[in-house]
Amino acid sequence: MRWGSGWRRRRFAGAAVVLAGLLLVGGAYAAVAPDNAVADQSSKSQLIEEGRKLFAVGCSSCHGLHAEGGTDGEGRIAGPPLIGVGAAAVDFQVGTGRMPAVQPGAQVEQKPRAYTEAETEALAAYVASLAPGPAIPPPQYYDVSQVTDEQLARGGELFRTNCTACHNFAGRGGALPNGRYAPSLMQSSPKHIYEAMLTGPQQMPVFSDQVLYPEDKRAIIAYIVELQQQTDPGGFGLGRLGPVSEGLWGWVVGISLLIAVAIWITAKGVRARRAQHNEE
Repeated sequence: MRWGSGWRRRRFAGAAVVLAGLLLVGGAYAAVAPDNAVADQSSKSQLIEEGRKLFAVGCSSCHGLHAEGGTDGEGRIAGPPLIGVGAAAVDFQVGTGRMPAVQPGAQVEQKPRAYTEAETEALAAYVASLAPGPAIPPPQYYDVSQVTDEQLARGGELFRTNCTACHNFAGRGGALPNGRYAPSLMQSSPKHIYEAMLTGPQQMPVFSDQVLYPEDKRAIIAYIVELQQQTDPGGFGLGRLGPVSEGLWGWVVGISLLIAVAIWITAKGVRARRAQHNEE
């Protein structure tokens, strides 16, 4: 007992106990963790390889075999380089059907998607593996189910300040120079809106997290969702352009009805006079 008590009182006894505990815990972790890590790495590698194959078949003709960009054979750019654009850009472009594009042009339009969710994930993983870039945002970044009225009002202010110049104050889109246009946001999902702000597709500027904080982006998305859910009491939205379009519509319809009534009255009067003349 005295020898054991003396050993415990030695200078390095505490350090030895701590070291033994660390070795025990580390050994237990090493016995379990490597299998999970290897499995995750293997799954990720398989996803990237699947994306590489999809990219070679469906994307490389424009963007180059290694996403370095390509030309149409006449010196014109067929597809920009994708190195560094990140998974979010791929998820937006492919998820909205804009890519693969039917043909190059001033504006790539949204259309039914050509790839499934799993294929889109694989393509995004492959492009993301080429160089660092914006990642696909997790759901909590664009979930607006718990947004308060104050945050909604804040989103409206940010939208009117940063977005209405192109998308108009109602989010219905608008014309831009050289055949381009800002698309309507009425059918856009919260996820794709966030990705668009994060990556700046086509002529849209990039609103990085340093320019608009994630909570600001979520507030803007909440405001857009509110616009999407608004109804038109009159039955026709008329682009929600305000009294100008409403007044023009009223003038065209009203004047047209007045002209039609005037023609009908005139024709009826002519027939009445002819009938009276024939009787005489």
